[in-house]
Amino acid sequence: MLPPFIIEQIRQREERERANKDQSRPRLEVPLDPVSPHAEEDPSASDDDCDRGVVILDLMG
Repeated sequence: MLPPFIIEQIRQREERERANKDQSRPRLEVPLDPVSPHAEEDPSASDDDCDRGVVILDLMG
């Protein structure tokens, strides 16, 4: 068994490597509207009659 301080050093090094890897990963920022257009609608209206879209995200490629 390794001494606790060696285990802690290994854990800290792995955390630093993981953080560096996350920072180098490309990011996409999605712009958000400041006011939602649905906020002005009647809250008693049903959502069943509105059209809905589909978004497909390919995370493997």
